[in-house]
Amino acid sequence: MDWDKLRIFHAVADAGSLTHAGDRLNLSQSAVSRQVRGLEEQLNTNLFHRHARGLILTEQGELLFDATAAMSKRLDAASARIRDSEEEVFGELRVTTTTGFGTLWLAPRLSKLYDKYPDLKVDLMLEERVLDLPMREADVAIRMKEPSQADLIRKKLMMIHMSLYASPSYLAANGTPTRIEDIASHRLICQNTDSDQVGAGLQLIRELMMNDVRSTLTVNNYFGVLQGVLHNIGIGVLPDYLTQDFPELVQVLPEVASADVPVFLAYPEELRQSKRVAAFKDFVQDEIITYRKLLKDGKGRME
Repeated sequence: MDWDKLRIFHAVADAGSLTHAGDRLNLSQSAVSRQVRGLEEQLNTNLFHRHARGLILTEQGELLFDATAAMSKRLDAASARIRDSEEEVFGELRVTTTTGFGTLWLAPRLSKLYDKYPDLKVDLMLEERVLDLPMREADVAIRMKEPSQADLIRKKLMMIHMSLYASPSYLAANGTPTRIEDIASHRLICQNTDSDQVGAGLQLIRELMMNDVRSTLTVNNYFGVLQGVLHNIGIGVLPDYLTQDFPELVQVLPEVASADVPVFLAYPEELRQSKRVAAFKDFVQDEIITYRKLLKDGKGRME
């Protein structure tokens, strides 16, 4: 099958129109149309439903688009490995992690990575959804549980815990709870129990809710929970990796904490030799070592 025709078909399916695909490929609309019709004749099937507002894939077109999408991602991975210099780190690196960890721990430290590798282009994708690394939705992932996907290289970075934190102003105005039952008279800020979150944090929230909490603010990520705590709205369930960067937080009921939550870094086996991935992995591990040492010298829980 002619790869050039497949490449043009993929661009048309992705853009939804011959004109937009032609703009991307620097080809005329008529040239794009000829290639698509040639592919349809070769396959003896219609790949698109054509109407005034654009093109929609037929069932056969969807099957072919799935195949070309997978091929495109594999080619991107191969190109990335080829572009990696033996001595330099440059180009795009797509990193995915949770909104909380990405905004509150990782992003503030990336300046050190850029200082060392100024030509690196990091695409930081923050979402709770687990992206498919083997299908190249991202190059590297940092997740709050061990990845289950096959063909991944994984490294356990650290263990974290969810604990209760409040601002000094909130505690001065509302008092400091001394027993878990005292939570009932405070506003609890936490992730919604229906949102994507690690099981250990969910279990802690459920245990706290059993104490007839009178008022709550629920948010679907820890960045929002932290903002509520910093603005004196209540007592928040937050990960303990915040204690170094937000020293003003006061831990409430230190004996109340979640079970261990492992943090893993993972990337596809095919990127084992990637200089960009190696540079990012080394950077994160160095930051973890520094972070753990500071926590050990100060206060906080980290293994």
